[in-house]
Amino acid sequence: MKLKIMKIHSDAVIPKYAHEGDAGMDLYSVEETVLNPNETKLIATGIKLAIPIGFEVQVRPKSGLAANHGITVLNTPGTIDAGYRGEVKVILINHSGKEFRIEKGSKIAQMVLKKVEFAEIEEVTELDETKRSENGFGSTGLK
Repeated sequence: MKLKIMKIHSDAVIPKYAHEGDAGMDLYSVEETVLNPNETKLIATGIKLAIPIGFEVQVRPKSGLAANHGITVLNTPGTIDAGYRGEVKVILINHSGKEFRIEKGSKIAQMVLKKVEFAEIEEVTELDETKRSENGFGSTGLK
């Protein structure tokens, strides 16, 4: 499958897989900025995508940024829909107690191309019963 990617900034880096078999492609910043403790910023990548119908791109955190610096993607996974043609931007948050410097060309997140199933919606007046029923948040306990 082909994913069309367009650079819209001279410093943009085309996403790529770091290793054969990786699920995610790295996304890179075209900005230099500082992310202060507990701060959220929208970081530009300088690229646009043409995602085929029937797919989405999920934007996910980089494990090294999260584990080593407390930096993560705020709305993970963020969804980029097939019809969107604007610039890809990443909402980062700094959960650490230290400022974090983002430089041009820094890896800031990863993106994963995922197949999407489309549902045929049917409104009903009742649903089938299950063993779990309406038990939700914390219903299975911690052990």
